Amino acid sequence: MSAPTTGAVPGPGEGAGTGSEPEGSKGSKGSDVGSLARGGALNIAGAGISAVTQLVVVAIITNAFSQDEAGILFAATSAFLLFGAICELGTQTSLVYFIARFRSLDRKEWIGPIVRLALRPMLLFSAVLGVALFVAAPWVAEAMIRGDSGDGVTYLRVLAVFLPVMNLSAGSLAATQGFRRMRPAVLIENIGRPLLQLAAVGAVAVAGASGLIAVAWAGPYLPAAVLAVLAMLALVRRTAPADGSAPDVPADLGRQFWGYALPRGLAGITQILLQRMDILLVASMLGARDAAIYTAASRLRVVGQLANQAISQAVQPQLSEVLAHDDRRSANTLYQTATSWLMLANWPLFLLAVMFAEPLLRLFGEGYRDGVPVIVVLAVAMLLRAGTGMVEVVLMMAGKTTWNLANIVLALGVNVVVSVLLIPHIGIMGAALGNGAALLARNVIPLLQLKMKLSLHPFGRGSLASAALAGVCFGAVPLVVRLTAGDGLIELVASAAVGTVGYVAGLYLLRRPLRLDEAARSILRRGRRAAA
Repeated sequence: MSAPTTGAVPGPGEGAGTGSEPEGSKGSKGSDVGSLARGGALNIAGAGISAVTQLVVVAIITNAFSQDEAGILFAATSAFLLFGAICELGTQTSLVYFIARFRSLDRKEWIGPIVRLALRPMLLFSAVLGVALFVAAPWVAEAMIRGDSGDGVTYLRVLAVFLPVMNLSAGSLAATQGFRRMRPAVLIENIGRPLLQLAAVGAVAVAGASGLIAVAWAGPYLPAAVLAVLAMLALVRRTAPADGSAPDVPADLGRQFWGYALPRGLAGITQILLQRMDILLVASMLGARDAAIYTAASRLRVVGQLANQAISQAVQPQLSEVLAHDDRRSANTLYQTATSWLMLANWPLFLLAVMFAEPLLRLFGEGYRDGVPVIVVLAVAMLLRAGTGMVEVVLMMAGKTTWNLANIVLALGVNVVVSVLLIPHIGIMGAALGNGAALLARNVIPLLQLKMKLSLHPFGRGSLASAALAGVCFGAVPLVVRLTAGDGLIELVASAAVGTVGYVAGLYLLRRPLRLDEAARSILRRGRRAAA
């Protein structure tokens, strides 16, 4: 593809110039660690609330209903999220990518057309696939659950109604993130909807009405979608031409957008398969009871995914902007800083999970102890994932969606092959090993691609400091406690308390290599301006 000319859309992976301009050239905003800190801190706070809420929702379901009922619901929601990824068509990441680029390149009048271009086909496809899932629910439930599928058909039909609603909410919030506005996604998706879901699921559990659990789980997507659309429209309307005329958009705008979005859409489908295939494989090969145990044991993985999502949402538009100008130094600074913060957020939890898996599983009630090895395997995999940073996000913001698709397809193949071979022989542990192997492939391969092709990598003083600090406070200290006192709930609380004290002190001492001093100053400045 040739270099863009006036009026053309710079293609994915292309900069505003030839790539020979000096770093920080005109138009490039450079790495804004302060902005990353403000958005990242807000997102992490929201992700923390969402993670805790999701864990409590799962704990309520596992304690209030039988393992068979819980397993059927978890399999149905996994299928729902898979169908949602199919309907999404890659629009979420693509909206962030293009809106950020258009803002950086002073083409804001193209934002409205690109939003309409993205959301209309996605909504239509979601509605069509929702109808298909509603009609095919009996066959899907039969294939999804080994043995009696119970209320699986009812669950699937209720969830099918909410497919367009879920994707409308997600697409609208993605558009707001392209404007570097993190607050709508945090308040609506990370805080509001999970808390409403918790209240609804709790009410159904108290009433013992298992038939209504799918409505309680999916219903909060409706108010979330209404608020998300309003937030998006408030931002998009500001980009319309002042005279009310139709913007002069490039003729190939649709080709550019869907050329970027469709590979990302396929990657999104594969990605949700990677996140949920293990649950579906366990349900179809072993049954609903084992699916419930595996889902409970793998819920801590969600915390890592949410932390990754929280920081990546803040860094995505900035990466798109600096890479639009081929400013790789700024991109590397953002990548390395985000990686160190991701490790700070993730490693304490997963190190504790390795040491104290059994007391953590007691949250989900009796009969879930078989999931202890699953927690350990997935926690180790998530430690390695956090240590490589958000490799997939960096690839996508560099325009390499096809690379990302190939990587995720390969990882999915690893997951399926290992799981199918091992599950019949070692049960749910086979699914955990398959998922762990896939996570390893999913991160190591793009890590090598970024280093060799784009000269970007996540390793620096910040990541080393994060690893050392977390390793001492939440690895070495809990190990000593476990060896000397045991591995019960009291020992877990004591290890977390002692580790947290050391962690806070270490964060202060290492604030410069971790760039926390710069982040704190930026957040305080923003707070003083808001107060004024």
